[in-house]
Amino acid sequence: MTRPAASARGLFRATGKVAQPVLVGIEAGEGVYDAAPPREKHDFYPTPPEPTRALLAVEGARLRDFGMVWEAAAGDGAMVREMQAVGLTVAASDLIDRGCGAAIRSFYDYGPQDAPARALVTNPPFAECNSGDWIRHALDVLGLEYVALLLPLGWPGAASRAALWAQHTPARVYLMRWRIDFSGGGAPPMLNAWFVWDRAHEGPAHLLMLDKADGRQGVLL
Repeated sequence: MTRPAASARGLFRATGKVAQPVLVGIEAGEGVYDAAPPREKHDFYPTPPEPTRALLAVEGARLRDFGMVWEAAAGDGAMVREMQAVGLTVAASDLIDRGCGAAIRSFYDYGPQDAPARALVTNPPFAECNSGDWIRHALDVLGLEYVALLLPLGWPGAASRAALWAQHTPARVYLMRWRIDFSGGGAPPMLNAWFVWDRAHEGPAHLLMLDKADGRQGVLL
């Protein structure tokens, strides 16, 4: 049996838990295993409630300035429901119909004249943020005033994103001091952060902290 890759095991060792190997094929009559399961189709990973609640605790007042908030990768509506629960009006869309009543339309099909809101909050497809396409479309093509994206904390560290960061430096970065379990499989391997672009902001990006217990945000900041 092929042992799980060392690099993948290292990610999970930091959490104190062990990833369960996943059977990915058969070679010479023996199972071939990988420590990391394949990514879900269309990068669909429903967002647990805590990250959205934490963001709303610190950005809710700013979001109310817009009247409408757009969730453009709404999935099953997990984030939509959290925003509605605090009284925000939400326009939901997604490429795939997952039963939450979202408009079924690619984010890239929207133009500046038909974007449903001037503020966007979403857990976007990571691959499209890695390429920068999602961010450029939101800020350059649509000209949105406010964009909050849930991304891996290390997202801006790649050298290939230096130009994107220089052109579109966020207003605020909220490091979440817990590991979000998107898959429900336990042992999540990385820290995440909310990256917030806000045209009302002037100056460099501010690094702030969020805790899983969203009710404590006023104290933590």
